[in-house]
Amino acid sequence: MKKNPVNKSSINGIEALTGIYRKTLIYNDNLMLCHFFLEKNSEVPLHSHKEHQIGYVIKGKLNFFTEDGEFMAEEGDSYVFESNEKHGAKILEDSEVIDVFSPSREDYK
Repeated sequence: MKKNPVNKSSINGIEALTGIYRKTLIYNDNLMLCHFFLEKNSEVPLHSHKEHQIGYVIKGKLNFFTEDGEFMAEEGDSYVFESNEKHGAKILEDSEVIDVFSPSREDYK
């Protein structure tokens, strides 16, 4: 999918998990850009995937956890998870984040 430009308002979101909404914005074979809206008190369980993940918190507050510990991320913060690194999150406030995956996630197309 390569269609320039892509506006998030033109993409139908899906509820990936309870209270977790994803819009896959644009991607090619190497990169994928996704917008997430996460409701307060929702959770992303500990999981892993082969794709590297880099994210940016547009607004809100999340508590991320990995097998090695945890960290807080809020508006203006960015984060990275390596390929196959287990990670999850507890959503402490209604939040919006942008995530980039490399390579693109087949399950998000």
